Formats: sequence, structure tokens, C-alpha cells
Amino acid sequence: MLLMGGGQTAYGAFGFGDLAAAADFLGPGAIETPRFESEIVDIVRRRGVLGQRVRSTPATGQPSRYFEQTRIVAGAFQDPRNMTFAPGNDPTRRERAVTLKALYATLNFGIFDVEVTRQQGQFSMLVAKDIRDAIEGTMRTSDKGLWRGTDTDLVTPTTLEYVGFLTQINRTASISSSASIIDGVTAEVASLMSSEDFDVRPTAIYLTPVLSDLINQEERLNHRQMPTTVINNVTGGLVVNAIATAAGVLPLIPDWAIGPGVASATESGKKDYKAVILSESLCERHYLTTPEPRVFVLGLEGNLATRYVIVMFDSVVAKGKANASQAQNVVESGLTSYAHTVVTVIR
Repeated sequence: MLLMGGGQTAYGAFGFGDLAAAADFLGPGAIETPRFESEIVDIVRRRGVLGQRVRSTPATGQPSRYFEQTRIVAGAFQDPRNMTFAPGNDPTRRERAVTLKALYATLNFGIFDVEVTRQQGQFSMLVAKDIRDAIEGTMRTSDKGLWRGTDTDLVTPTTLEYVGFLTQINRTASISSSASIIDGVTAEVASLMSSEDFDVRPTAIYLTPVLSDLINQEERLNHRQMPTTVINNVTGGLVVNAIATAAGVLPLIPDWAIGPGVASATESGKKDYKAVILSESLCERHYLTTPEPRVFVLGLEGNLATRYVIVMFDSVVAKGKANASQAQNVVESGLTSYAHTVVTVIR
């Protein structure tokens, strides 16, 4: 071993330190150095449920536009000997629009650290894993924004995020802390279906996991067994409880992306939990080019780092927001959701 001035070894001179500092054990015939399992413990939250099930459709442009029928010609009873034409009863269709948003993520891989990792023969999959995880992380941000996006206007953006469904859906209901959750939810489903103007068909009830457990507790106390159903289009599949309603047996789908309970705005010491009754066929994600994030490799930069850019252009819309009597020249304001309801449960 090469000695330096003052008895210092070459290791110390170049800042590598003493081998003992990196060894678990040093002894006669034994040098034990740290080794790690090749698998990394990773149960970091990925996708939400509705984000995997919502229908994706190509955007028509910026903004993406569609039409909504708000009224059809309705017949009227007449005197059979004196029938007259009633003006102002034309079919009504309204133009709707949703502004596309952008999601963006970047990863920088330094050439030195990547090559050291490869030469060690450990964690050689890290680059691919980090890219996959960044794509999943981008979709997770989208899934949270689908419910809780902070924008407030589909046409004229107020923030860079989506207009979340909890904001878009302005038909609301509330279940007090002393009332039955099941009874309140089924009553709202029946109210949606009783519309004379629109043929509403709710297909699922999304709710926070805590609220799902509260419903289970309520049913156990009432000695009732809840049926179960399988939710497809979700990673690994999902078995959930269901309840009988006027729209048939609807699944109760826990989705963490809705958000946790918050301090109640009406009852002190309680929390507000959200349940959302959805007509899923009217919930869409309008995308540009592809429904999944795209990955671009920008090549080596000045410091020899490789940069990956992940980008996705899309927006979400819960269709079914109109007034049946709305005339052709009426502006967008004052529209009411008729196909979905946000239910606040106080507990």
C-alpha cells in the first residue's frame, strides 16, 4: 500500500476513506460488505379507480366541442276541431366546450451515476423503473385532478388544472349525521331518475374508502348482507359492495382520489365525506394525439445527462349539465347537472 506524507494511505489522500467504514465486518479470513436485495419495496400509490374507467375520446380541437340536446318537440293536446300550431316549441341543441390542459414531468439521468450502477450489476432496471413510475405518477396526478382539479370554468380557465368533477357537478345532496347513508343515497338516485326531461341512468356510486366502511358498518348493525360485484377496467380487478336502487343494483366503488373527509361545514365536530352518483357513459376524457402520456428523450445535455420529458394533453368533462327549457341564445351560466349528484355525508 502506498504511504503518503504523515503516514496517510493513498485511500485517505484521494478521499476514498477507510475500508472499515464501508464494511459490516472485518476479521481473520472475512470481509463482509453491504449488499441489498435486488427488489425495491414499492407500494407507493399509483392510479385512481375512475381514472382507469373513464371513457377516453379524441379532442375535436382546442377547445374540444360537442353538442347537447336539451329539448325535443313535445306534442300537446288540442281541440280536434280547432287544432293550432304552438310556436316556440322547436328542438333545442346547445354547443358545449372543454379546454384542454397539459401535464408535464421530467427525469434527468447523469451518465456517471447510471454507468456506475450498471457496472455494479445491481439495480440495473432503475432507469426503466423510474420512467415507468414517472408515467404512472403523471396519471396519478390526472386521476386526482379528475375529482379535485381547482379550475372553475371549462371554457375560460382560471387555473392550470382540470375542472374537477366535484366542481363540475353542481347538483348536490346532503345526509345528516343522524340519517341513514343508504336511504339517503338511494333516495337521491330515485330523484335523478324521476326527471321528466332527461332519461338519466346512473351506473355507479363513487365514494371515499372511509365512507365505504361507514356504509358497511351501518349495514352490519342492521343485520343486512350487501351483495358484491366485480369492477372491470381496473388494474387487478376490484370486488366491491353494491346496493339496490331505482336504477338497479349499483356498485359502491371506493376511490382514494376523491379525497379524505374534511371538517364539516354544517355540524361541529363532524366530518364531511363525499359520495358521487355518476352516469359513467357521460363522463369523458378528451385527449390530444394519445390517451396515455408520451415520453420524449432529449438526448445528452451539456453535462452529459440524459433528459426524459413526459407530456400529456387532455381534459375531463362530466356531460349532462343543462336546463330543459334553455333557448338557443342562452349563455352557459345557470346550468344544472341532471345526470350526476355529489352527496355530502356527515359523520
